[in-house]
Amino acid sequence: MSKKSVYEIVTENLIGKLKEGTAPWAKPWATPEYEASVPTNLVSKKPYRGINQILTWATGHTNPYWVTFKQAKSLGGSVRKGAKSTPVIFWSPLHLKNGKRVATKELADTTKFILRYYNVFNLDQCEGIDVEKVKDLPSEEFDPNTEAEAVLENWETRCEIKHGGNRAYYVPSEDYIQLPPREAFQSPGEYYSTAFHEAIHATGHGSRLKRSSLTGTAKFGSETYSKEELVAEFGAAFLCATTGIKNTIDNSAAYLNSWIKRLESDPKLALEAASAAQKAADHVLNKKAPIGAKDK
Repeated sequence: MSKKSVYEIVTENLIGKLKEGTAPWAKPWATPEYEASVPTNLVSKKPYRGINQILTWATGHTNPYWVTFKQAKSLGGSVRKGAKSTPVIFWSPLHLKNGKRVATKELADTTKFILRYYNVFNLDQCEGIDVEKVKDLPSEEFDPNTEAEAVLENWETRCEIKHGGNRAYYVPSEDYIQLPPREAFQSPGEYYSTAFHEAIHATGHGSRLKRSSLTGTAKFGSETYSKEELVAEFGAAFLCATTGIKNTIDNSAAYLNSWIKRLESDPKLALEAASAAQKAADHVLNKKAPIGAKDK
């Protein structure tokens, strides 16, 4: 039996969650006992990005902190017997000189990046690790979320956001977002999830990130259309996590089955969409990726 690629491992993980009846990029829980909302490695204190954020969310664990088996041991704890690990991916540099591997970048004439993964465990799966609980997240009430409002207001290349009607969409040809009135949404979470979804679409405009899945011709249901929609779903989830909002998403059987079919037909779709979504979310947040960095 041939070894599975990282793309296949990640895609099978997501398809499994979809078949259980949950869109894994929708964070379906609140974590009032923790300050962190984005899944974070406890030791490095670095939040997971891109597809790793999706993969850790998909487990359903409410504790935002994660460790490797070795990290759990180094902290004086252990992973519970039988606990199922979660893969997270990373790009490993491969330094080459005349086609042969060398130890450092300085000795190389070229550097390639290889997609790899390692396994982590949620703190809920561990024992003996003492983590001080931190202050509560803001409660979800029908009041404007100041952090989310700031994200939309401070977005440096922000397009016009109009309110009215009963549909939400982005118009690339005129570069504006149309949203129903705020009062029409069942909660602020519904409003900001929708606004972030359309904002991610807008980042693909030719004046911003010039994302081919948005700027190219895409018929409804096509591969390009599906990829752009998944980018928007992922990106909205990232922005919701950043602002402490419980993301809202359609978990109907028809919706989930449509993504199962797409992911089964294209193992690279999830990783490519998550990478594009992270760039889009960073753009809305006015963040610039480090030179040479890969989305994780």
